[in-house]
Amino acid sequence: MPHPYTFQDYETDSFYDELFDSDGQPHPGAALLVEKINSLPPGELAQRREEVDRALLRMGITFTVYGDEEGTEKIFPFDVIPRIVEAWEWNHIEAGLKQRISALNQFLDDIYNDQRIVHEDILPADLLEKAKSYRKQCEGLSPPRGIWCHITGTDLVRGGDGAIYVLEDNLRCPSGVSYVLQNRLVMKRSFPQVFEASRVRPVIDYPNQLYHTLTHLAHENVGEPTVVVLTPGIYNSAYYEHSFLAQQMGVELVEGKDLVVKGGLVYMRTTDGFQRVDVIYRRIDDDFIDPQSFRKDSMLGVPGLMDVYRRGRVALANAPGTGVADDKVIYAYVPEMIRYYLNEEPILPNVQTYVCAKDDDRKYVLENLDKLVVKAANEAGGYGMLVGPHSTKEQQSQFAKLIADDPRNYIAQPTLALSRVPTVVDDRIEGRHVDLRPYILYGEDIWVLPGGLTRVALKKGSLVVNSSQGGGSKDTWVVAQYDDDAAEPETPL
Repeated sequence: MPHPYTFQDYETDSFYDELFDSDGQPHPGAALLVEKINSLPPGELAQRREEVDRALLRMGITFTVYGDEEGTEKIFPFDVIPRIVEAWEWNHIEAGLKQRISALNQFLDDIYNDQRIVHEDILPADLLEKAKSYRKQCEGLSPPRGIWCHITGTDLVRGGDGAIYVLEDNLRCPSGVSYVLQNRLVMKRSFPQVFEASRVRPVIDYPNQLYHTLTHLAHENVGEPTVVVLTPGIYNSAYYEHSFLAQQMGVELVEGKDLVVKGGLVYMRTTDGFQRVDVIYRRIDDDFIDPQSFRKDSMLGVPGLMDVYRRGRVALANAPGTGVADDKVIYAYVPEMIRYYLNEEPILPNVQTYVCAKDDDRKYVLENLDKLVVKAANEAGGYGMLVGPHSTKEQQSQFAKLIADDPRNYIAQPTLALSRVPTVVDDRIEGRHVDLRPYILYGEDIWVLPGGLTRVALKKGSLVVNSSQGGGSKDTWVVAQYDDDAAEPETPL
């Protein structure tokens, strides 16, 4: 009888599995990992899992759940069985992401200036006019180097057909990359031999790549730019990440009260007086960055910041106004953006999307609420969503009313049979659904972190991977195409 924590009784249950094919054989890049786990003595995987949990606890890798009565700060759950992506498939994903970011950047520059895409009826004018995250304050802006979206986290899923689809774009303040870096550190310590033999591409260079992306935005007359990370403070859900990235880049972590506008420039208060700031990696939403331009009641931002930005005397990453591309209705038109701006066919398709503002789409959605996933245009974190097959008649009725009252605010998509990855559950290994959030940096060129955050729905049968809804994460191993690509320095983060 096989001991617990082996793959001998593992079932793919007709879902696409990221480690095994439909015959139960490991995919080529996963064969070594599967062999290693199957050969571990009884109790060894459980022991390594506990060691990883203790390491993450010591590191203080946390996130915040607002409104949770048990306390706000949580350790982010982590599963020790990684997701593996073959080299050929990663090349396809990387090319698709670069194409998508290039088109989205041109879209943002267009809608805040000429709006050609609207005038030529590619994007309906009323959809843009009613976009809650469109910022009139950004009209006429010309960001440094013409780049709007410097840091993007794009959510990908694999459907039952085995194809990779884009589920949504995150261009405002995408989070989660700190978990990618720390997950990798603990996995390398836990499985050093199998990690090295699997020829996994490194992720440790992300802070360095991020720093160069940010310094590239500084005015060309500045020799050594001063870069800061602007955080809302310790109560923000991603504060751990803000402090971690600032520390890794060797730059200051600041709050709005630490910055001041004087003489048309931005300065940071230091113990030695005021120091000019050239680039701000802001982890604060548009509405709060400058009370003179956006919300007047914001205590988190810097009064006058937008005026300095408009004059080209400070750079902001991401640029204000990028949130309009996160709107799930606007997302439905990204394939058309790629065709319009790049004259190319999309490499990575969208998930089929019904826009409730369209009469025919809305009629179909209302007649099929029990089969579809309905999403509010500007919600995130798994909120404002109806998963039709798992919903009650009462919930469907509620969403039907919401759609009827404000059709512009809703889209619907088929319920996907998301791919799964083997996951340690109690004393056994079971399949759990996953998505993937790669991180894309746009500086001198477009660079994609090899891998990204694999988020896993830890609840059996659940399709919701968000940490706020009980999800966890896994390390993502991209197999190197060439041996040199797999060399990763052992310097700990």
